[in-house]
Amino acid sequence: MRMATLPAPSPRLSVRPFFENKSRAFWTLQAVGWGGYLVLRGASSISNGPSLDLLILVIVEAITGYCITLLLSALYGYYRGLPRVTGLLLTIFTLVAAVLMFAAIDAFTFSLLQSTNPGITLGRMLGTLYVCFTLIAGWSALYFGINFYLIVEEQIDQMQHLETQASSAQLAMLRYQLNPHFLFNTLNSISTLVLLKQTERANAMLSRLSSFLRYTLANEPTAHVTVLQEVETLKLYLEIEKMRFEERLRTVFEIDPSAERARLPSLLLQPLVENAIKYAVTPQEEGAEISVAVRLAGERVQITVSDTGPGLHETRISPSLSTGVGLANIRERLVQAYGPDQRFETRTAPAGGFSVEIEIPFQLDDLSREAA
Repeated sequence: MRMATLPAPSPRLSVRPFFENKSRAFWTLQAVGWGGYLVLRGASSISNGPSLDLLILVIVEAITGYCITLLLSALYGYYRGLPRVTGLLLTIFTLVAAVLMFAAIDAFTFSLLQSTNPGITLGRMLGTLYVCFTLIAGWSALYFGINFYLIVEEQIDQMQHLETQASSAQLAMLRYQLNPHFLFNTLNSISTLVLLKQTERANAMLSRLSSFLRYTLANEPTAHVTVLQEVETLKLYLEIEKMRFEERLRTVFEIDPSAERARLPSLLLQPLVENAIKYAVTPQEEGAEISVAVRLAGERVQITVSDTGPGLHETRISPSLSTGVGLANIRERLVQAYGPDQRFETRTAPAGGFSVEIEIPFQLDDLSREAA
C-alpha cells in the first residue's frame, strides 16, 4: 500500500503527561527530592566516618525541609492570586523567614546532639545558614520554574486550540462560499419544466438536486473525501447541468485508478466546473467540452480541470467577479489544507480554452476528517 509522505512535526519538549495530575506530580517530586537529599547527605556523613549523631541530624534536616517546603507551596500558591508587587514582597519575606526558621531548627538540633550546652547562638545560626538558604532557595526556584513552564505550556495549548478553531472556521466559511447561481438556475429550470408539464424531467432534476444538496449540507465542511467520492459528486452535479444544456455540455473524465483513494477537501472541484460551464458552455452556441483529469505522479496527485471555451483573457478578468472569487476560494482552501505543500495554476491557451492545474500531496490516512 502506498502511504502518504507527511512532513515530520517539529520536536517540542513536553512533560504534560507527568503533570496531568498536578497534585500527584507535586507529592512525587517532594518525596523524590527530599528522599534523594536524605540518601546523599546520609551517604556523605557515613563516608566521613560512621556517626549516629550526624545521621540523626541529616534525618531531622530532611524532615524539617520537607515540612517547611510544604508550607511554602501553600503560601506561594496563595501569593499568586495577589497583585504582582504585593505577591513579590510577600514571597521574598516568606523565603527569608523560611530560611531563618530552617537554620534555627538545624542549629538547635546540632547543638542538642553535639554540645553539652544546647541552644541557638549567632555562630551556630551562621554555620547552618548557607546550607539552609541553598536548599530553600533552590526548592523555591524549582517550584516557580515548574509552575512557569506549566503556565507557558497551557498558554501554548490554548493558542494551538484557538488556531485550530480559527482554521476550521475559515475552512468552513470557504467551503460554504460555493457559487449559488447553479441552484437558482436549476430551480428556475425545474419551474420551467413544470410549466411545460414535463413532469418526469422535472422530477429527475429535483431528485438529483436534492441528492447533491444532501451531500453538500450533511457533510462536515472541513471534511476530506477520496478522489472517487469527489468525482461521483461532480458527476451528480453535471447530470443536473446536462438537463439544462443537453448536448451543449460534454464531459470527459480521465481518472487514474491508483489515485482514486487519494484524499482532498470536499467539493474542491465543483466551483471549477461551474466556472467552466458559465464561461465556456453558456456563451457558445455549440457549447464546450469540460475535462477532468486526475493522475498520480510519485507522491503527488495532479488534477486538471479544462474546457474548450474562449478562455479567460485579460480583457475579461475584470467583469468576471464570480470567477475570480471562485478561483481565490479554491486557492485559499488549498493553502488552509496543505500550506505551501500544494500548487495551483491557471492557463489560457492562445487558441482558446482555459485550464486549472492543482497539485497536492498523496494522502490516504485523513480518516478523522472523512466525510459521511
